[in-house]
Amino acid sequence: ACALGRTPPPPPPSAVRCQAAGACFSAHLANSTYAESRSACGRRRGDLAWVSGEAELRLLLGLLAAAGSAPSLFWVGLKRNASACTDADQPLRGFSWDGGGAAPREVPAALGRWVKEPVRSCLAVRCAGLHLAAAAPGGDRGWGWKE
Repeated sequence: ACALGRTPPPPPPSAVRCQAAGACFSAHLANSTYAESRSACGRRRGDLAWVSGEAELRLLLGLLAAAGSAPSLFWVGLKRNASACTDADQPLRGFSWDGGGAAPREVPAALGRWVKEPVRSCLAVRCAGLHLAAAAPGGDRGWGWKE
């Protein structure tokens, strides 16, 4: 999932959603690594997606739900550098948004939902994505960050 500027390249209409006064997000289905996904977003003049609040989360969840129906993990710009340790007291557990200057440095505590707690480590770079669970009978899909 990429965060793009206000004038994204022309993709299929269902692949991009924009905020009224903010960034545009696009979804790209490919089996790729974090680094490959980050590079692909860069080729589209963007960065891996970030979430600064509930409005961005709803927009991104809607876009990703439309992109595929199976439970999926989408790379977003969550990364923990080797010098940072896992911090169970923080919503992002020591991860931060990797990307351009517009990427927020923190998310509200309510957005700190993890499908599985990240590995407790301070030794290696770690990346996390946005995991979408299968749709529930009411049509809603669960979500959470996953290393």
